Amino acid sequence: MFDQSDMPRVFGLAPGVDFPAALVQGLRTRLEGQPPDAMARVDLIVNTNRMARRLRDIFDDGAPGFLPRVRLVTDLDTLVPGITLPPATSSLRRRLELVQLVSKLITADPTLAPRSSLYALSDSLANLIDEMQGEGVAASAVAELDVSDQSGHWERAQRFLTIAQNYLDQTEGQPDKEARQRQLVSRIIAHWEVKPPTNPVILAGSTGSRGTTSMLMQAVAKLPQGAIILPGFDFDLPTKVWAALDQELLSEDHPQYRFGHIMRALDLPRAGIEEWTPTKPPSPDRNALISLSLRPAPVTHAWLTEGPKLEGLETATANLTLVEAPTPRIEALAIALRLRKAVEDGKTAALITPDRMLTRQVTSALDQWDILPDDSAGTPLQLSPPGRFLRHVAALFVRRLDAEALLTLLKHPLTHSDASRNEHQLNTQRLEMQIRRDGLPYVDAEGLSRIAAKAADKQSDPADFLAWADWVAETFTGHDGRGDKKLTEWVADHLKLANAVAAGRSKTADHELWNLKAGEKAQEVMADLAAQAEHGGEMAASDYADIVGALLATGEVRDRDAPHPDIMIWGTLEARVQGADLVIMGGLNDGTWPEAPPPDPWLNRQMRLKVGLLLPERRIGLSAHDYQQAIAAPEVWLTRAIRSDEAETVPSRWLNRLGNLLNGLPKNGGPDAWESMQTRGSKWLDQVRALEAIQRTPAAIRPSPRPPRSARPHGLSVTEIKRLIRDPYAIYAKHTLRLRTVNPLVQSPDAPVRGIILHMVMERFVKSISADPARLTKEHLMEIAAEVLLVEAPWPAARLMWMARIERVADWFIENEKRRQGYSSPVAFEKGARGSHVFADLGFTLTGYADRIDVTDDGDALIYDYKTGTPPSKKEQRFFDKQLLIEAAMVEEGGFKEVGAVSVAHAAFIGLGAKPVEIAAPLEEEPPVEVLRGLHELISKYLDETQGFTARRLVKTEEAAGDYDQLARFGEWDGTTDPTPEDLT
Repeated sequence: MFDQSDMPRVFGLAPGVDFPAALVQGLRTRLEGQPPDAMARVDLIVNTNRMARRLRDIFDDGAPGFLPRVRLVTDLDTLVPGITLPPATSSLRRRLELVQLVSKLITADPTLAPRSSLYALSDSLANLIDEMQGEGVAASAVAELDVSDQSGHWERAQRFLTIAQNYLDQTEGQPDKEARQRQLVSRIIAHWEVKPPTNPVILAGSTGSRGTTSMLMQAVAKLPQGAIILPGFDFDLPTKVWAALDQELLSEDHPQYRFGHIMRALDLPRAGIEEWTPTKPPSPDRNALISLSLRPAPVTHAWLTEGPKLEGLETATANLTLVEAPTPRIEALAIALRLRKAVEDGKTAALITPDRMLTRQVTSALDQWDILPDDSAGTPLQLSPPGRFLRHVAALFVRRLDAEALLTLLKHPLTHSDASRNEHQLNTQRLEMQIRRDGLPYVDAEGLSRIAAKAADKQSDPADFLAWADWVAETFTGHDGRGDKKLTEWVADHLKLANAVAAGRSKTADHELWNLKAGEKAQEVMADLAAQAEHGGEMAASDYADIVGALLATGEVRDRDAPHPDIMIWGTLEARVQGADLVIMGGLNDGTWPEAPPPDPWLNRQMRLKVGLLLPERRIGLSAHDYQQAIAAPEVWLTRAIRSDEAETVPSRWLNRLGNLLNGLPKNGGPDAWESMQTRGSKWLDQVRALEAIQRTPAAIRPSPRPPRSARPHGLSVTEIKRLIRDPYAIYAKHTLRLRTVNPLVQSPDAPVRGIILHMVMERFVKSISADPARLTKEHLMEIAAEVLLVEAPWPAARLMWMARIERVADWFIENEKRRQGYSSPVAFEKGARGSHVFADLGFTLTGYADRIDVTDDGDALIYDYKTGTPPSKKEQRFFDKQLLIEAAMVEEGGFKEVGAVSVAHAAFIGLGAKPVEIAAPLEEEPPVEVLRGLHELISKYLDETQGFTARRLVKTEEAAGDYDQLARFGEWDGTTDPTPEDLT
């Protein structure tokens, strides 16, 4: 195939050239005139499965003939007969073994790292070990690094790195994937040095960014019939610039740096790199422009000398469009519109970006036109239904089960995914509504049975519902609170529980958890974990849940058959493998393209340089190479968002360089070319604005409905009178429309709950004093508080906080209670102190409960109401919060049977908040007779059909939220808006 040569054989293909197609074309050209089986003797080594598939497709589309022996650079066992190694140790096994070592270190010194980072640290340490093996760096070299001049962080890191050294020493005979690959390549190279192959061996498509691959490339290039073919080789780069790439600390972020490194290793001059085929890129002028714009920083002065010599800038940029969108959302919509146009035109189009958020937004936007792009990255397994399901099930071992976690799992599409799934969904809805009514902060079998019994009374088939509830209690409760267990036991329990939840009451394997590609991938991950679990040792439930979440996060699910065949979403590597008529390079902002190097918890840049590991700039250089290839496509869009959700963005350094170069060449038409790129992008942004244009709907009126008298409330509680004064619309919504707020699913320790519990504590305490006055002590009050809170407050943190609050006010309350007990005796409490008053002429009944009513020795009544917050002032009681005043009037009218018609001498709010206080009701300013008269007048007014129930009529503050604000569309109007009466029938 090749002529004899004393120099290593290296070829290149320019950016923009369809690499697989040109590779096949070059093979066929060089083997022209040779026997048909000559192609079958070619060993063709490529770097990705996608490249191998594309090559086979190209051969299949061509003339009949033999295929070369195509193999991956990571699968070389059959390259040289007789040279192979035992299979590599599982990478998961390595990580699990490291988890045990790191766990012991963190247990011995918890200050080193939080335990929640156990798997992340182990995984990062395993990646460092992989890199050391791939680059041929001995563990001793890292361990012997001098960190005396570094911060304390590096001293802590050294302790972890010692684990890596000891681990490698102990497992030297059991190499993992990276170590095995390097050993295999070393043996192959040693064999070739003694007995080089006579058949063609070609390594194509790799940049040699990893040490082991670079070794193999150098060895292949020196074979008698060997060659390497470099993708995206910049033939426009002058020789002097290739020489400048020697300054690795300054130019490793250059797209051609890796090729320069190989040339130096092979002692090969730039003139020694030949074109594999004479195929020209879509736009040679653009390639020259991009090449100049990407010059290494130390030689950018070349812009001044070589820039004016650039020709054809208009041609170079004719098919370049620059979209600078105001926001990421608009950027995604513009991309989606262009992809839709490509579908109409019958063109292939690809979005290339490392920004997964942008790809999800574009996919969502395309959905409105029923276009599903072929996303090469797929969906992260952890976000797929099986991935979420397995993580939710694992969480049952970690945290105490609350209502939210229970309903999350019950509603999951894979739960009870058998033939009776519909019945399960209906029962779940019934259970949820009962939980919202009664509250169930934490779920156990007893509480679930109690809730289910209430819900069953309302069902047509209560027995079936209760049987389903028993299955829920049996399956979901009682899994938390376990100690450390072996990983094998955790995996077995996890899989058993996951299958039980998915199977439902049928308890068969006929469920959907492991079906479809996502289920198959999840089963594969869990099977691998089960197979390697013996190496994981013992761990806590939280550690196990973290490991499962991390393993699911590494998997991806992709359905290759469903998407549109001509619309693709690629990662940056795909630009090397196949081309498209239109390439959209999205998210061209610094930090995205190029991506910021991930933080290294172990070694800083200087340390990496000392031991010969990869520098952070390498990632930027590889990303720059991907950019250089992608922008050489026939038609290219360059898009970015000017502002992210947080702040203004910075354009990608490559986009900045391109703009600066063009705008610095006015004599060549550079500024005009740049402006034309922007103008083409602006037209598409205009289309997005047109698509998003809306016709503004007039703001809602401030409602003041006037229903007929028959539909108006004819009975209210005492506490609702305050709402009638401040927000009449809420009374209308509750009593006329009969709308009730739905309680939150997860009952929280908020103010209403705290108030209910405090009332229970005080009622039990005061009742116990009546039975035995000697119990009027702080100690007894705290005992009762502890008993009530233990039963009624299932939140440990809230219990402690509320106990502290009660203790803070206990002395003040005891002192005042002694005074109260000195001249009166309690006769009625909340549940027993129910009162009512009827306005017969209005047909209206007022009802209410008093927290506590005492009677003095003279027969007068004393009314008390407990408040956990700040009680209303006297002025507020006169005009708005008339609860005590109305209760006093009801007592004097005989509305409370337990007390009878007696005079009320005193009424007060007892505030038990941060600053305990007792605020008396203004009985003298508002005597009971006047209160009833005013109340009669108020009720009469609201029974009049001409009176509207105005929304938020006299709210305390504009910020105060009401239960029915959304119904009233508050926000479209405010307190300054005049109400609009509306007669209802």
